[in-house]
Amino acid sequence: MLQEKIDHLERLLAENNEIISNIRDSVINLSESVEDGPRSSQGNFSQGVGSPLLSLTVDPADCLFASQSGSQDSDVQMLDIYSLIPFDNPDGGVWKQGFDITYKLSDWDTKPLQVFVVPHSHNDPGWLKTFNDYFKEKTQYIFNNMAIKLKEDSRRTFIWSEISYLSKWWDTTDKLKKDIIKSLLGNGQLEIVTGGWVMPDEAAAHYFAIIDQLIEGHQWLEKNLGVKPRSGWAIDPFGHSPTMAYLLKRAGFSHMLIQRVHYAVKKHFSLHKTLEFFWRQNWDLGSVTDIFCHMMPFYSYDIPHTCGPDPKICCQFDFNRLPGGRYGCPWGLAPEAIYLGNIKNRAELLLDQYRKKSKLFRTTVLLAPLGDDFRYCERREWDYQFKNYQMLFDYMNSQPHYNIKIQFGTLSNYFDAVDKEIGASRTNSQPLFPVLSGDFFTYADRDDHYWSGYFTSRPFYKRMDRILESHLRAAEILYYFALKQAQKYKISAFPSSSSYMALTDARRSLGLFQHHDAITGTAKDAVVLDYGIRLYNSLMNLKEIIGSSALLLILKDKQSYKSSSFDTLLEMDLKQKSQGSLPQRDTIQLSAEPRYLVVYNPLEQERSSLVSVYVSSPKAQVSASGKLVEIQMSAVWETANTISQTAYEISFLAQMPPLGLKVYTLLDSTSSHPQLAEYALYNGNIENKGIFNMKNMKNAEEDITLENPFMKLHFSQSGLMEEMINKEDGKHHDIKVQFSWYGTTSKKDKSGAYIFLPDGEAKPYVYKTLPIVRVQRGRFYSDVTSFFEHVTHTVRLYNIQGIEGQSVEISNIVDIRKEYNYEIAMRISSNINSKTRFYTDLNGYQIQPRMTMSKLPLQANVYPMTTMAYIQDAQHRLTLLSAQSLGVSSLESGQIEVIMDRRLIQDDNRGLEQGVYDNKITASLFRILLEKRPVVNMEKEKPVSYPSLLSHITSSFLNHPVFTMTEKRPVPTLQLLGEFSPLLSSLPCDIHLLNLRTIQSKKDDKYSDEAALILHRKGFDCLFPSKDTGLLCSTTQGKILVHKLFNKFTVARLIPSSLSLMHSPPDARNISEINLKPMEISTFRIQLR
Repeated sequence: MLQEKIDHLERLLAENNEIISNIRDSVINLSESVEDGPRSSQGNFSQGVGSPLLSLTVDPADCLFASQSGSQDSDVQMLDIYSLIPFDNPDGGVWKQGFDITYKLSDWDTKPLQVFVVPHSHNDPGWLKTFNDYFKEKTQYIFNNMAIKLKEDSRRTFIWSEISYLSKWWDTTDKLKKDIIKSLLGNGQLEIVTGGWVMPDEAAAHYFAIIDQLIEGHQWLEKNLGVKPRSGWAIDPFGHSPTMAYLLKRAGFSHMLIQRVHYAVKKHFSLHKTLEFFWRQNWDLGSVTDIFCHMMPFYSYDIPHTCGPDPKICCQFDFNRLPGGRYGCPWGLAPEAIYLGNIKNRAELLLDQYRKKSKLFRTTVLLAPLGDDFRYCERREWDYQFKNYQMLFDYMNSQPHYNIKIQFGTLSNYFDAVDKEIGASRTNSQPLFPVLSGDFFTYADRDDHYWSGYFTSRPFYKRMDRILESHLRAAEILYYFALKQAQKYKISAFPSSSSYMALTDARRSLGLFQHHDAITGTAKDAVVLDYGIRLYNSLMNLKEIIGSSALLLILKDKQSYKSSSFDTLLEMDLKQKSQGSLPQRDTIQLSAEPRYLVVYNPLEQERSSLVSVYVSSPKAQVSASGKLVEIQMSAVWETANTISQTAYEISFLAQMPPLGLKVYTLLDSTSSHPQLAEYALYNGNIENKGIFNMKNMKNAEEDITLENPFMKLHFSQSGLMEEMINKEDGKHHDIKVQFSWYGTTSKKDKSGAYIFLPDGEAKPYVYKTLPIVRVQRGRFYSDVTSFFEHVTHTVRLYNIQGIEGQSVEISNIVDIRKEYNYEIAMRISSNINSKTRFYTDLNGYQIQPRMTMSKLPLQANVYPMTTMAYIQDAQHRLTLLSAQSLGVSSLESGQIEVIMDRRLIQDDNRGLEQGVYDNKITASLFRILLEKRPVVNMEKEKPVSYPSLLSHITSSFLNHPVFTMTEKRPVPTLQLLGEFSPLLSSLPCDIHLLNLRTIQSKKDDKYSDEAALILHRKGFDCLFPSKDTGLLCSTTQGKILVHKLFNKFTVARLIPSSLSLMHSPPDARNISEINLKPMEISTFRIQLR
């Protein structure tokens, strides 16, 4: 006992020392940055690349959050549960994955069983058919019949979730049906649950897009129906993320329901009666994030698996499967229509199931969902289900000895009844429900069938999703600024209405793609193509909105916008030719007449970034505000060893204001002196070298190396990274990049779109002859590119004293279109002693610690990575940052492995009825960041972890690249400002402006004066040095003064709101100071003038 107390005191002492040393470092930083002298608001940028690094000032108080240990008060921590569960999968009898449930008839003597049967229909916005085809063939009839059939009997209820379908039906239906739906919502017979545009995937979806589709749904509901959903319903996403719980809580929800959870976890929770719990965020130091969550106990959300533990009995109470219909029961016992002769025996059969199910919960209130995919299409199903059940209800309710009260209900009817029972039992101090922290990945529905394949399936579109997100966010922000300036200067020529309609369309395309069969890559080929076309069309429209908004903002004389024709619009030089192709750069034609290049920084911090464009002349010259800018000129490669004779890449360091535009001029000048990159080609031959110095090397005598101010990299003869040397301390780190293949098992069930069933460990990627390896060394960046048969792999180092110089960029162009039943992975191995622990992000919002477990099959140890994964030991942390969602694992100590693409010939028996063979040439982009950790005690690893500030900002750079634009045709009379700088200064380093989203008008399809300003204060780990990181911002304990926010605009009002604009706080009023807690995401209604 005494020893434990001493240990505890020593731990506390160590933690305090940690905190004090943080504060000391921060104070040193603070005093150093004061000595550096204040920066003028224009920024002291003249030193260019070699400029001394500005110290980031971190407020010492900002370090306290991450050093505390997160939610210690959770009763259930999912990481611990995984250690406890045996994962042995014995046969549980009628409930195959569970156990026999028993009860005593006297269990309900004091309090009768209260049952809510909740009719629902699960409508995938695209899966086996496209969104439009499902609507035409199924969904529209569900709505039409709902209006008729619910109205027939006020005891009938229904719940609906996907607003994408409801809005499409609303646009096509008549006033009479609309009025009926409104009255059904008004009297509580119909409930909208969650109310997002779709029911989003929770593994691959990024929190920007999850929030955006939630706002789109809630805004539509507010405008058309005046309803505010309050209960979450997620019955089909393949695993569940606490990010979703947090977002629902912030949107004003108090209850939520989930279904697809690992069968062994469901069994464990059923045994301990913890299927209902308060879900709390890992990082929450109090209980502000708690949301009540109900986990459905059985295999599926269909009727056979929702009335109780025995599917062969429950199936007999799916009256859409009556004999003679389209569907039967696979267990061989058909439903019987209810009549006087069988009602007693049928009622008791069903009641027995309800009673058994209720023994898994802590209250006497029971939820029995009644529905399945695209159910209640036909009128007769409404009749079969509602009439037969109503007879059963009437009979059960008339038998006092049954001790049951049963009725149709909505999801919120159920939760309200549970709340009432909680309220009644509050007298004793013991809380009724446990508090849980953690997540529910990776999902398995049976045996060793883990759903980790979809973390990577169709990676081309997972990448395109993120490109569309960055374009949508940029377009939203620029559009709102331009709209305000167009109003101020009375410029009617600005396409405010058509742009707003195109923005709405893009929000909806992105929203649709967050659906759990879209971004997951689990739909049929034709449906994937339909999503792809929608994403592509929206991308084209957003590029136009960005161009027209930027032009208005950067024009010297705003009135000249009126005369600007379509030709003068700014257009991006990065173009995608079709929905399935990779973006290509246009070549900007230069002449002696200067041309504008407008650069947009979509980040809320001042940024110094490398900008690259293709130009038509080797004599290019770049200037900003009349001053020449230093440039690197590189070859534009058409193949591995031939260069373009008509295009040249120029790269220069651009200094850009936060959320702002910067203007450069390009021209063809005889006096230009670009710094030419130099090339060495191994295992190949370059014929025409053009203006460049190029060497053909027969084989690499010495190692291939790259270096910049921070590090030196060593590569093998095949161009793969082998070692990283940190220049600050001279330490050598073995960091190796390799490729490998997974096959699929020889058993009957094989890998498919959803499921990963490998044939054992990955086999190394073997090549007969050495690949062509091209090494480029230049003023601003150098890189090594290896041309393998299936991957073109580039490792780039930026020669920059800033954020981009401190990590290694990796880009892979993958093509496995000729392979069968193979998955290709990239493995990073290091000497970091991470043992079995690693960390992955959830939805780009938070970090979830992971344990690789030997008791689980390989595929169970693969987890979703949205933006990053890392491993660490006492001295270092190695982070892989990603610009697309993919599956990731750490199967050996010191390793991170990411699966980049998969091509599978067979179906995996989850209903898709096809494999994955529509592979594209796919680009994936990463950064590798190695950071020193102050020596920490690895034993006390907490259930929560945070990236460093450097890692957060590097991730932002990766996900929000700079946009470059030029006029479509040079217009000599066009006069632009030098820059457009909308903010007075950078936002604090830990605050991210998630969106500035123009709010719809209440009346028509147009825009209002307001926008939703969504801010996120990131949690970060202060133990990593923040000195000399080149961050151009500070931290302020989450405080922002509203009047010091904008430069070109005044804030007419700023009012706090719930996350999706549904609710205003009771004391909602105009505020002058924003205060955010770490990890907090908050929405404000803002009006700028």
